[in-house]
Amino acid sequence: MNPVSGSGRLLLAATPLGNTGDASARLLDALATADMIAAEDTRRLRSLAAGLGVAPSGRIVSFYDAVEQARLPGLVKAVRGGATVLLVTDAGMPSVSDPGYRLVAACVAEDLPVSCLPGPSAVTTALALSGVPCDRFCFDGFPPRKPGERRRWLAGLASETRACVFFESPHRVAATLADAVQVLGPDRRGAVCRQLTKSDEQVRRGTLAELAAWAAEGVGGEVTVVLAGAEPVAAEVTDLGELVPAVRQRVAGGQRLKEAVAEVAEAAAVSKKALYDAVLAARDSTP
Repeated sequence: MNPVSGSGRLLLAATPLGNTGDASARLLDALATADMIAAEDTRRLRSLAAGLGVAPSGRIVSFYDAVEQARLPGLVKAVRGGATVLLVTDAGMPSVSDPGYRLVAACVAEDLPVSCLPGPSAVTTALALSGVPCDRFCFDGFPPRKPGERRRWLAGLASETRACVFFESPHRVAATLADAVQVLGPDRRGAVCRQLTKSDEQVRRGTLAELAAWAAEGVGGEVTVVLAGAEPVAAEVTDLGELVPAVRQRVAGGQRLKEAVAEVAEAAAVSKKALYDAVLAARDSTP
């Protein structure tokens, strides 16, 4: 279908992570000319505009998690009526672990135009700086806050061969890395990136054991973590006993035995039943 005739448009715009020099000329123009600006934090938006020397002419409304659902009808109505609605978050790209995707989906459902002004992203910036192979990667938002759920989440990454990027609170990053050492092993490599693009930017690279020891002393600021992917399991495994430690590692992280067996067996292209029997046999033979 073609976009609704005479409709406005929704503009998603990436904002600087910390250095206002990263703002694009297109962002400056959109801030100055949009009919309406939906901002995760209106105070930060006004501060950013002032720092960029831009005076927004459109109406500014808040658009954060708690009000996102309530704001949707009015913003979609504005686009439908011909307005240019600019959506920005506190930093980086809207919709990427920030408000936005629901508004995009609502506009798409009505076939209203949606455009994007690309720019800064903590995800890709951290990947580029990490020093780990990142030709393939996944993004996993924020880890669960509860320790048990977090360890189960980490267990799901035990055989993930892609690099994994996630955000973490500076107050929890030490606990998360300590759990990662227990679940993924001390030698898995990674990087902790804090205060990206700011004057106090810091990137710490090393093994999980090294990163956990460093983080235990305290970490401040905005944090993005990159985990190196796991070493691929050989496609042909003649000794199922070689896979037993991978299953045990997942179980230690809180995963159910059958689920752990299923995931490891799928990754190694072996029979789930045969691997399950091998795990039970190894357990029975343990003194």
